[in-house]
Formats: sequence, C-alpha cells, structure tokens
Amino acid sequence: MSKTETTKRPTHYLYAVTKHSTEAKGYWTRIGAAWPNSDGKGFSFKLDLVPLNGADIVMREPKEEGESQ
Repeated sequence: MSKTETTKRPTHYLYAVTKHSTEAKGYWTRIGAAWPNSDGKGFSFKLDLVPLNGADIVMREPKEEGESQ
C-alpha cells in the first residue's frame, strides 16, 4: 500500500457474513478495510482476518453515528 492509503481513513470496510440455515439474519464480522486506488478503477484492501468457513465477503461504506447494521 502507498503511504497515502495508510494515513487516510478507509472509505469502506470489509465484513465476513455467515448465515445459518435456521436463522434469517447473518452474523457480520469486520475483517478489514478498503481504500480507492488513485486512478479510480479499483480498491486496495487490508485484511485483518481471513474467513475460512465459506462466508460471503461484503464491502460497505462506513456507517454514520447511530446507524444500525
């Protein structure tokens, strides 16, 4: 990652979402962050955790204060 990516706040967060067949709602675990590339054609990711259980990976913008998941 470039220096600018590590000093700025991420524009998106990465979540691992696991669902159980008996429950409608999935479990969301934040696993990393994303920053847009300088050319605007993609993102750079920093993963803190790697899901191993077949979870979906979802990229979302950060929530405003008081918003629920």
